[in-house]
Amino acid sequence: MAKSINIINCDYKNPKHTNAVKLLLNAYITDEMGGGKPLSEEIQKFLIKRLSTHKTAIVLLAQIDAEFAGLLIAFENIATFKAKPMINIHDIIVLKKYRGSGVGRMLMNAVADEAKKRGCVRITLEVREDNVIAQNLYKSMDFKETEPKMFYWRKEL
Repeated sequence: MAKSINIINCDYKNPKHTNAVKLLLNAYITDEMGGGKPLSEEIQKFLIKRLSTHKTAIVLLAQIDAEFAGLLIAFENIATFKAKPMINIHDIIVLKKYRGSGVGRMLMNAVADEAKKRGCVRITLEVREDNVIAQNLYKSMDFKETEPKMFYWRKEL
């Protein structure tokens, strides 16, 4: 029997939700696509506090039965060339055992629905060049590389 996938907004007052955010982010950062070490307790504490007070944060959890299987963190911003709101997906995580089950697609659809409710003109995201599985999901949902091609650069402070 196929299991039901539910997408819910993170309730920062619910410890099950905040623990799920931490667990899923740690699963992501320690995955080969995250390439890092688990988040420190201090960062986890401040992350939840900052997400909960960030006015444009969208934090969605995917739940299968009693288990949290996925997470999407996005932020509303402004598309300056259009002078309208837009959404940037910052993180999307699906636990390894649930990949290919539709969790990622449901999270993406939920954030698209939220973007439409907010009158957004676009959704943006970054994806690693070697993350072909994620790229295939995004392509199947009508995401395209930008023209001209853009690069994701950063300066650590």
